[in-house]
Amino acid sequence: MASKRTVQVSPTPADKLWTPANIVTLVRICLVPVFVVALISPWPQWFGLPQVADDAKSLVAAGIFILISCTDWLDGYLARSRNEVTDFGKFMDPLADKILVAAALLALVELGSLPSWVVLVILAREFIVSGVRMVAASEGVVIAASWYGKFKTVFQMVAIVLFCVKDSYMVGSAGAAFSDGLWLLSWGVMIVALVLTVVSMLDYIAKARKLIGLGRPRSREAEELEEMEGLDALAARVLDAARASGRTLGTAESLTGGLIAVTLTDVAGSSDVVRGGVVSYAAEVKSDVLGVDAGAIERFGVVSAETARAMAAGARRELACDAAVAVTGIAGPGGAEPGKPVGTVWIGLSCGRHAEERLFSFEGSREEVRLATVRAALGMLLEALEGDPARC
Repeated sequence: MASKRTVQVSPTPADKLWTPANIVTLVRICLVPVFVVALISPWPQWFGLPQVADDAKSLVAAGIFILISCTDWLDGYLARSRNEVTDFGKFMDPLADKILVAAALLALVELGSLPSWVVLVILAREFIVSGVRMVAASEGVVIAASWYGKFKTVFQMVAIVLFCVKDSYMVGSAGAAFSDGLWLLSWGVMIVALVLTVVSMLDYIAKARKLIGLGRPRSREAEELEEMEGLDALAARVLDAARASGRTLGTAESLTGGLIAVTLTDVAGSSDVVRGGVVSYAAEVKSDVLGVDAGAIERFGVVSAETARAMAAGARRELACDAAVAVTGIAGPGGAEPGKPVGTVWIGLSCGRHAEERLFSFEGSREEVRLATVRAALGMLLEALEGDPARC
C-alpha cells in the first residue's frame, strides 16, 4: 500500500519567511564559522593579543558555542509564542543544529582533540536517519522523534563544550589521562552521546523497517492484523496527546464509514476524550447535519478541500469538541471522477485557531484505501495535538 501527500492547501499567516524565529535560525548558522575560527585559528596573534593563551582561546570558543546552542531554544520560543511556526523554520532549525555539531566535531578533529571515528559514527547516523525519513515521507508516513534523539543532541552539545575547554590527551600515557578528572568527564559524556546516537538510529530503522524492506514477507492476514495493531497504537497516542493537552475529539467520516471513531473508541478509557463521530456518507447528510454548503458541494464536489474543511468545522461545532478530523474521498473500486481517481482522499482538520486540509492519493484495494485514510487522519490529529499549542 502506497500513499502520496501533497502540500497543505490553505496557507496561514505564519507561512511568511522573515519571521523573528527564522531570522534567529539563520543567524545561528552564520555564527558557526565564527565559532570555528575562534577555536582553531591563531586569532590572538591576528589582533595583537599575545596575552590570550590557548586555554583562554578555548574558553572563548566554548562560550560562543554555548551562545549559538542557546539560540536553538530562542527561535523555538519565538515561533510558538508568536504563532509563526513555518515550513521554512521546520526545515532550517534541525539543519542548523546539524551544521553546528558537524562543524564543531570536525574542528576538534583538526585540533587533534577528538579521533575521527567519533565524527564518523555521528555523521553516519545523521545520513542514515535522513534517508529513512525521506523514504517514510515519500510513503506519507511521519516517524515521530523519540526521546533517544533529543537526549543524544543534549549530550553531544555538552561533550563538545567539554572537549573545547580541555584537550582529551589522546597522546601521552594512559595514567596521565585517567588521572585528569575533566578528561574522564569529557569522554564519559561523549560515550553516552555515542551510545544514544546509535540507539536513536536503530530506533528509526526499527520504526521504518517495513518501509525500507527489512521486514519479513507476511501473509495478507498477518499484514492486516499488524495494520490494525499499528492503528490501535496510533489511536492510543492520539488519546494520550489529547489528555495531556486537555482537549476533546470528534470525527466526521464519509468513505471510512466510522472507522476512525471505531479505532479511537476501541482503546479502553477513550470516553474521557472522544465526544463522538458523524458518519456523513450522503451529500445530504453533509449539508443537513454538518452544515456543509450545498452550493459548495455542487461547485467543488463532495471530494474536495472545501468539503473536508466544512465537515471538520461542522463536526467540531455539532459535537462541541476541541479538535475534529474529517475525511472524504473515493475508496473504490468504482466512483472515480475526472481528475479524482480511486484513492483520492481529502482530510480536513479543525483545532483551535488552526484549520487545514490535505490531499492524499492512496493505492490498493478498497479496504487498504480506507485503512490508509484512518492512519493518515489519526496522524494529522497527533501532529496537531503534539504541535504548537498556540495553533491547536
